[in-house]
Parts: sequence; structure tokens; C-alpha cells
Amino acid sequence: MSPIRTASRSTIFAPLRQATFRNLWLSSTVSNTGSLIQSVGAAWTMAAISTPDHVALVQTATFLPVALLAIPAGALADLYDRRKVQIASLLLAAVAGVLMTLASIFGLMTPWVLLGFCFLVGCGGALSAPARGASVGEQVPKELLPQAVGLNNISYNLARSIGPALGGVIVAALGATVAFAANALSYLPMLISLQRWKRKAEVSRLPPEGLARSISSGLRYIVNMQPVRRTVARAFITCCLGGVLHALMPLIARDLLGGGARTFGLLLGCFGVGAVSGIFLLQPMRERLGGENTVRVSSLVLAVSLAVLSFSSSLALDFVALLAAGAVWMVMTTTFSVTIQLSVPRWVMGRAIATSSAATSLGIAAGAWLWGSVTQGHGVALALQLASVALLFSPLLGLLLRIEDRSSSIESDERAMRDPDVKLAITGRSGPISIELQYRIAPQQAREFYQLMRELQRMRTRNGAYDWSLARDIADPEQWSERFRCPTWDDYLRQRSRRTLDDSALHQRAAQMHIGLEPIRVQRWLDRPSGSVRWREETPDRGDDALRIQG
Repeated sequence: MSPIRTASRSTIFAPLRQATFRNLWLSSTVSNTGSLIQSVGAAWTMAAISTPDHVALVQTATFLPVALLAIPAGALADLYDRRKVQIASLLLAAVAGVLMTLASIFGLMTPWVLLGFCFLVGCGGALSAPARGASVGEQVPKELLPQAVGLNNISYNLARSIGPALGGVIVAALGATVAFAANALSYLPMLISLQRWKRKAEVSRLPPEGLARSISSGLRYIVNMQPVRRTVARAFITCCLGGVLHALMPLIARDLLGGGARTFGLLLGCFGVGAVSGIFLLQPMRERLGGENTVRVSSLVLAVSLAVLSFSSSLALDFVALLAAGAVWMVMTTTFSVTIQLSVPRWVMGRAIATSSAATSLGIAAGAWLWGSVTQGHGVALALQLASVALLFSPLLGLLLRIEDRSSSIESDERAMRDPDVKLAITGRSGPISIELQYRIAPQQAREFYQLMRELQRMRTRNGAYDWSLARDIADPEQWSERFRCPTWDDYLRQRSRRTLDDSALHQRAAQMHIGLEPIRVQRWLDRPSGSVRWREETPDRGDDALRIQG
């Protein structure tokens, strides 16, 4: 039986047995519901006071912060206490929600003021999302991580199934101001749950990276990790095409169905019900089809749904199309998210989740602008039809951007390594550091060793090394030399601490191919040694007495 199959459908709700995860999941659902109630109020207010292109910009203003702030937010989630990061971010969103309510009460709402408040609320959500996603692994056993990721997506989609319909009723009966106030209050349960979470602090022997370097190291890892890189690109393109539905939903309700705020809320609610039902399709589809075919089938179903919506003037038919669209949208986005989270180790999890969120949100934001512009010039129906045709051809993306199947997460190698032999007085900021490893390899294994070294190059590069090279002695063909550099001594120690079990297996294979009588020789060089050299005859060489190493 495959590992994917062992996570059966009967255990999809197993993470909810963990009290901390359950409390945060429930309060997150409340918060998401409030956000969607606000979205209905904002979209319908914009439809009343401005033009169709501005209506589409509501989605852009909401999702653009994720695209802009996701990577820094991911770095913050990996650098600092994830519980505190979430609390600070949600306080920002709550304050923005209160200010939006006050602006509406006092009649200060204009198109650009509305977009500005949507952007601020989105900033709070964007800053908290990576920390929320990265902390899931601290709240459930690792074997339940795929189910927990799926449930996190359900939280938003469950809110989508009730929030928009509730928002439509509130806007129609009480006005948009009450919808904005409901959103501001919805953050309270999440803040209380986070305050009650007794998170165990992670202790590191090394000082934290700076924000800029943390962002750089996270992006380096993602760029050099092929499964993640492909999934991020695929998510962006797919969400750009499928984002037409999110952007034009108010106009589908108003222009194609001739409805009002309640119709809009019902359409969004129907999409949310479909998304919630998608959780029951996710596991069977992953088992039978694999990740790539799951995304392909979902894209085709979404294309058909868009085509139906473009020609339909029946509310009942639109409900059926949106149920299907919601289900496959949830399946696709969760497949992207699960693939990424199972493909990276814990130390970069926040940044990987942030990159995934940025790709999804930037795709939706770009799609909202694109399809809003098409709608402005050619109408809602044609925009939906063009997006449908594009999605019909999107499975061809799998030829270049294939979604990899993975059933278990990457595990860090927690085994302690021997501390480097250092007798020169250096600090954590000393550098650059050059590392050289010398191997003796039988000539008949040269090609196999070379291919292994290429794998090691990718591993070292994504973990922080640069200027990697491999050389062979022309006078002694058995002698090989691998060289790479790290910016500072601390960066080198971080690279050593980032080993996964897969990385250690590569090192073990290289060690097994080494035929020398002596172990593999490792040399570490300080490339700019001026600070370690005495400048006057009477000044003693500090040697290792002044050595301060955090290793």
C-alpha cells in the first residue's frame, strides 16, 4: 500500500484531536469568515460608487499585500517566535478594520480610501499567514501534516461557504458598515487562542540571520529546489487564469444574472460550499491520479465551469457550476501547498509557505487586473470565455512544470556533527570561508562520482554555499577536489546545521566511493586573513585564545 494511501479519508480530520490545532483552526475559521464578510461589503460598495475595473481592483488590493509582503513575512516566521508574529500581524488587521468601519460611519469612503483599507487589512493577513502555516508542524504529529494542511485550506473555504452569503444578507439588510465592523470583531477569537498557546521556544546555537540575509537564503533554497520551483511557477500561472472567477463574481451577479448583494453573497457561498466538499475529493484524487494529473483534471473542470457561467442566465445552473469550480479550486491550491510543504525542511518552512502564498496571491492579483481590463472593454462573458480557453490548454504546463508526488515530509538530520578543528582566532562574522574536500575515487567510478557531485552542488548551493567547483588532478586521476565558499563563519555553521536526512545520504554515498587510506580530507580557509595577522612585532598572535565560536 502506498504511503499516500495510508493517510486514508477516515483520518482527514485527525489533526482536530490536537487541542492547540483545534482551537486555532476554529478561531481562524471565525476570522476568515469576518474577512469574507468584509470582502462582500467592500466589493458591493465599490460596485455602487465606481466602475467595473475598480470592482476588480478590490481583489487586487486584498491579495497584493500577500505578493509584496509574503517573502519578508516568511523570513520573520522563521526568525522569530511564530506565535508573537501572528499576534502582531492580526492586531494590525484589526486596527485597519476598525478604521475602515469609522470611515464608513462618517461618510469618508471613496474608491481609493476603500482600496487603501482593503490593502491594510490584507497586510495584516499577509504578515500572519506564513507564521500560521509554518507553525502547523508544531501543533500536530509529522505524519498528520498533509491532513493538517488540507484542514487549514478548509478553514478558509468553510468560511467562504458561509461568510459571503452572510455578508450579502448583512450588506442588503444593514449596510456595508456593519459588515466592516463584523470583520474587525472577528479577530478577537484568534488573538485569544494565540495568547493561550504555550509554544515551546526553539533554541539555536547560532545567532539569527538578519532579515535581508534570511530572505536571500530562503529564495536561494527555493530557486535551487526543483520541485518547489516548478510548483510555485505552476501555482502562479494557474491562479492568474482561474482568478477571473474571484475578480468578476460581483459582475456575474449584477450583469449576467441581474441580481443584487444577496445574489453575490449566494454565489460566493456556493463556491465556498464546493471548496469545502473538495477536501473529500483531495485524498482519493491524489491516491489514484497523483499530483500532476490531479491539477490537470481540476484545471479542465474549472475551464468548463467558467464556460457555463459565461453563457448562463440561470441562478440554479450557476450554483452547479460554482460548486464544481469551488471543489477543484480547493483541490488544486491544496495540492500546490502540500507539495511545497512536503518538499522543504523546517528551517525554511515559513519562507517556502510565503513564496507559495505570494505566487498564488500575485497570480490572483494579476489575473484580477487582466480580466478586469478585458471586462471593461469587452464585457464579463467574453472575459470568462477567454479564461476558459486558456485553462483548457493549461495541462500542457505539466510538460515543463510538473507537480512532483511526495508522501512524506523532508526530515532534518538532528545527529550532532563533530565541531570543526579551529586554531585561528575568528568570530562568527569572519569570512569569506572557503572549504575544500579531497577525495580519492577509482577511475572506473569517475562518471558516477561526477553525477553525485552535481547533486551535492545543488544541495550545498540551496543551503547557502556559493562559488562551488569540482577539480581533478591531471597528474593523479584518482584525486578529486570539491571547493565552495560561505560568506561568513556563522553562515558556514548554518549550512552544516541545515542538513536533511537526504543530504546526509548524499554525503554517505560520497564517503563510500572514497578509496583513500585516509578519511576524506576537509580544509577550511579564511579568505581575508588580515584581521588574524599581528601588525607589530610586539603584538602577540592571538591564536585560539581569543577564539569565539558558536558551533
